[in-house]
Amino acid sequence: MTITFAHITPLVALIAGILILLFPRLLNYVVAIYLIIVGIAGLNSIHHFIR
Repeated sequence: MTITFAHITPLVALIAGILILLFPRLLNYVVAIYLIIVGIAGLNSIHHFIR
């Protein structure tokens, strides 16, 4: 089975949600990291930085 970005996104969202529930002060960091990862993945699909 090949793991793609479509498989990882729901898992990251689930883990982020659990962390936010346990540690509400992490909300800013979790959202920022999530947005950076999604942005890099979006740019990667356009420019193919990572194979």
